[in-house]
Amino acid sequence: MDKLTLNRFSISMPGELARQLDAMSKARGFANRSQAVADMVRNQLIEHHGQMGNREIVGTVTLVYDHHRRNIQKLLTDIQHDHQELIIATLHVHLDHRSCMEVLAVRGRAGVVKRVANRLIAVKGVKHGKLTITETGQESTK
Repeated sequence: MDKLTLNRFSISMPGELARQLDAMSKARGFANRSQAVADMVRNQLIEHHGQMGNREIVGTVTLVYDHHRRNIQKLLTDIQHDHQELIIATLHVHLDHRSCMEVLAVRGRAGVVKRVANRLIAVKGVKHGKLTITETGQESTK
């Protein structure tokens, strides 16, 4: 089936949920419910496919950490150097006197990217960390 072929189906939901969907659709600039629902399904499929260990994904690992914590920058840098094939770019931001944010753009097999992200997030002194994934653009159905 062609990617551009539209399939029509109906969804039943409580009235209040439908009203909230309409409000969200309008606030986010969707022309109609169908566009909003398609966007939500697409996001869930990206998350689902990202769970598959061998699928290529791209995304970001965002870390907020206390840069005064002993050896934290060395630990984070060592992990990044050990996996430089996955890390395609970095951004370092000084948030205040103690806190820094680092954003790593990553690309690779889902399982490997998740393992590296988890290692980075688990470093002592990391206050918050999150892996956010998206598609590579090759599988887009938009």
